[in-house]
Amino acid sequence: MKRRVLICGATGFIGRNLTEAFAEDGAFEVVALRYTRPSYELPGVRWIQADLRDSAAAAAALEGIDTVIQCAATTSGAGDVATRPYIHVTDNAIMNSVLFRAAYDQSVKQLVFFSCSVMYHSSETPLKEDEFDANREMFRNYFPAGWTKVYMEKMCEFYSRLGRTRFTVLRHSNIYGPHDKYDLQRSHVFGATVTKVMTAADGKIVVWGEGEEARDLVYISDLVEAVRLALTQQKDPFKLYNVGAGHAVPVKEIVARIIRHSKRSVKVEHDLSKPSFKTTFCLDSSKIKAELGWAPRVGLDEGIEKTLDWYRRNMPAKSEARS
Repeated sequence: MKRRVLICGATGFIGRNLTEAFAEDGAFEVVALRYTRPSYELPGVRWIQADLRDSAAAAAALEGIDTVIQCAATTSGAGDVATRPYIHVTDNAIMNSVLFRAAYDQSVKQLVFFSCSVMYHSSETPLKEDEFDANREMFRNYFPAGWTKVYMEKMCEFYSRLGRTRFTVLRHSNIYGPHDKYDLQRSHVFGATVTKVMTAADGKIVVWGEGEEARDLVYISDLVEAVRLALTQQKDPFKLYNVGAGHAVPVKEIVARIIRHSKRSVKVEHDLSKPSFKTTFCLDSSKIKAELGWAPRVGLDEGIEKTLDWYRRNMPAKSEARS
């Protein structure tokens, strides 16, 4: 019998990649949940619409569901993190609190929740799960989202102790690849750089800040595999795993590699007046490797090539033909 999985936020970046991957897997019956964005056609996928902040809507969405993969969230880029951080707190705290309770009430067997690495302190060396220090001040721009994520992780652990639902928390690093946000208002550094490079009509792009901050990058298919392994191999009621490449790449190097793989002639200019977060993050993923056998398979250069190929095929109207 197929495992019925509900993918919340199926129109977003991570959710869409999971929906496509699990729709091809014969072991799963996929139910895709959307809120305001339109659905898309995939064989065998059933769509539902719901506002997960509404307890009745969440309960109805989870009826008959074996597994929930929670990708729904309010997200955006560095501009909003610097100027409107509250948008990453209120809605996300409400929807996850409602969803976790609904999963317990409906006796869902397993729920996967995507956390992230924003609660960690800046570090040149890879950080393990237990190296998050609640007594250490977070980077000020990450304080709202970071503590919201910690709260939701603890909610997962709390409900797991009640005995009905197994919870998996994945603290992933910076994810990139197909279906990422490529509009400059909401995109993160990787997606924003791809768009800038592929649409540069005057032979130059502007990068916010000096580009010295460094990020741990994981290609989307590797995150999908981490979810698949958690669903098929996790036995404990609660597990929290880092999912990262284990090394940080400076933003200026990420930009240079994207330009090189694009084969376009593009000059980089730096705007020091724009918000940039001078932090370095990378994750030690030895725990998930030891317990589930996960390790990243797609290197950064290969991932950039795959992403640019997808971008050219799927967003041709935004790409400049000349180099």
